[in-house]
Amino acid sequence: MNRIGLLTGGGDAPGLNGILEAACRVLLRSGHEVIGIRDGFEGIFNERTRSITAGDIENLHSQAGTFLGTSNKSGTAGREAEFLEKYKKLRLDGVIVAGGDGTFSGLKAFEKDVRMIGVPKTIDNDLSGTEITFGYDTACSVVADAVDALRATADAHRRIIVVEAMGRTAGWIALGGGMASYADVVLLPERPYDQIKLVEFVKARQAEGQRGLLIVASEGAHAKDGNASVAFNVAGAPQAERYGGFAWSLARFLESETGWEARHVVLGHLQRARQPTPTDRFLTLAMGVEAARMAMEGAWGQCTVYRSGTVMRAPITDLMGPARLVPPEHRWVKILQSLGSFV
Repeated sequence: MNRIGLLTGGGDAPGLNGILEAACRVLLRSGHEVIGIRDGFEGIFNERTRSITAGDIENLHSQAGTFLGTSNKSGTAGREAEFLEKYKKLRLDGVIVAGGDGTFSGLKAFEKDVRMIGVPKTIDNDLSGTEITFGYDTACSVVADAVDALRATADAHRRIIVVEAMGRTAGWIALGGGMASYADVVLLPERPYDQIKLVEFVKARQAEGQRGLLIVASEGAHAKDGNASVAFNVAGAPQAERYGGFAWSLARFLESETGWEARHVVLGHLQRARQPTPTDRFLTLAMGVEAARMAMEGAWGQCTVYRSGTVMRAPITDLMGPARLVPPEHRWVKILQSLGSFV
């Protein structure tokens, strides 16, 4: 019998509980002990853990959030010796880690000291090494549903409505949600927009008699020669800057330039908080089962990834590369432009 740890790090994502349930069910059925590490790295530093039983994880897969808790406020930089000392006290044979770039960057220093299996996790869909991450489909669904609903009030009041989606440096959520909802304008961090051309586009739609106009924008979107809007900073966090305010400023700008009344909506954590879609459940089930199998086989230093239509194994270092950004001329961009949307 092995003693296997489970850790979820960084921001929560729809499907994390599916990973936990699938992995735990496989491990527990095979007679292994499973130890849950609470609240990401904080659970190691503060020695917060719990033994997981079959009753704890029943029907977790249908719930948002993470049963173990998580945190994106604590890193390991400068605390490596403390981290390793606290980790060794857990007496684990290895750990399954579901996290994003911040989590795996924080673990990179322990490649030789900590046996780990990686599961790529971020709703932003920007992790290197995998073609898609769980939670992304759910996040896009939230954006698309919001745009579909807001069209009614935009048309009723003759307004522009700017919908701000998550996406610091990668615009996958805005692009996917905007495409699914046939948004009029989609703004991405990877494609800084020309303010003059955007105003001309909006005025043209206005002249055509369009009653309402829907814009989907990543929180990290910005104009050419401009910068992303930073709302505040979190001291000690791996990513200290918290973006915000872009949708408000864009609405005010367009209203002043076009005379078309504008409002904004920030979806924020609603994109994280919804129950996972069936697509995300399929993905987390497959990844959770595979991660458990890898742990039982002792396939440490590897991760589960989605490539070419299937879940497979890859070196965990594949998840530690630069963020996978939207290519400026991606085919989805071309599809939206063919519809007549401004991207």
